[in-house]
Amino acid sequence: MADTTEALSEKVLGKADAPVTIQAFESLTCPHCAAFEKETMPQIKKDYIDTGKVKLVYNDYPLDGRALLAAMVARCTGNARFFGMIAILFSTQETWAHAKTPEEFLAQLNKIARQGGLTDEEFSACTKNEALFNGIRERQQQADKKFNIDSTPTFLIGDQRIVGEQPFSEFKKIIDPMLPKQ
Repeated sequence: MADTTEALSEKVLGKADAPVTIQAFESLTCPHCAAFEKETMPQIKKDYIDTGKVKLVYNDYPLDGRALLAAMVARCTGNARFFGMIAILFSTQETWAHAKTPEEFLAQLNKIARQGGLTDEEFSACTKNEALFNGIRERQQQADKKFNIDSTPTFLIGDQRIVGEQPFSEFKKIIDPMLPKQ
């Protein structure tokens, strides 16, 4: 399991020196965020991130306690597995986020955490890690103050903002003019 410092480190997908940065604010229980990850993110990754033109900085913006615990678990899997765990959590959102009881929710989340490489003991320690819990909440409050984030998903690209589940074309309209001319 990642230590708290690594768990709270900035999560970046793409080349560090990419000319364009997307700041993504998402909640793991948000159905619009899950739809973005399924429908729009693959095209952004293929056209921009994989080609070195864009980097995406993922920011947890949990809208409820379940999203917060899921964010903690994703961060506990370590930097190498983080984005894979985020993808699994979004693709299985219906299973764990809508569990009928807290016990069922924790059992489903633990099952997913095991897929991400966490043992039962590491899962338990992760979900009880106060420093990690407080770190995620603090960053969410900072995002509220600094960027006026009030819904998920929200994406900041330069001085422009995309709010909600939007198609690839909306990102393309903003990103393409920001790219250096070839």
